[in-house]
Amino acid sequence: MNRPYVTLSCAMSLDGFLDSATPRHLAMSNPADFDRVDQLRAESDAIMVGASTVRRDDPRLLVRSEERRLLRRAAGKPYSPTKVTVTGSGDLPPQSSFFTEGDVDKLVYCPDAAAPGIARTLGRSATVVGLGNGCVTMADVVSDLAERGVGRLMVEGGGRLHTQFLTEDLVDELQLVVAPFFVGESRAPRFVEAGHFPWTASRRATLAETRQIGDVVLLRYALSDRCKDAVRGADATRGLPARS
Repeated sequence: MNRPYVTLSCAMSLDGFLDSATPRHLAMSNPADFDRVDQLRAESDAIMVGASTVRRDDPRLLVRSEERRLLRRAAGKPYSPTKVTVTGSGDLPPQSSFFTEGDVDKLVYCPDAAAPGIARTLGRSATVVGLGNGCVTMADVVSDLAERGVGRLMVEGGGRLHTQFLTEDLVDELQLVVAPFFVGESRAPRFVEAGHFPWTASRRATLAETRQIGDVVLLRYALSDRCKDAVRGADATRGLPARS
């Protein structure tokens, strides 16, 4: 299948939570890591979050660094990547930062039957794309994004979206940051939900990099041959021995 290179990026607590259960957002990372994520955004053609993340976190999903924004512009790209979300119900607040912030394209994927109503609600603030009669699959989403010229897709959450991408085996690279504390709340959102994942005790994911960034640690996993080949190429350039 022709699809973008997919990087799943998230930060979680030591006990696997993305946030607390309270309305107040709990920052998992630190300024140095936020800057790393900003660079990853700048290198992407599109950034995707789930509808629950749009509602709960109200993310802007824009490149923050002025230098990176200008570099993108000089390369003939918009200042920030295309924003993407997916919904089944259409419960998306038009006043959220996802729609109101940034002069970039916004794409909303949904079932065919829900598309007309969502399009009326959002008006010109986004392009609504109907994909199929039932639940939208991430395979269909990335296929459509590829047709729109998206070569690199960054997936930023939440847990349900992570689960869908991982269980459908659509992630090339997982960049997982672990924060040095516990959340300990049973109702807090987790990194992933229950599902049948391709990586098991008998098929382990390939750890490509570990990096300390202040008080957090980045774990970078190669989940596809495309990522493994890129890692081998980078190692060869630096004169490092090949990895198994």
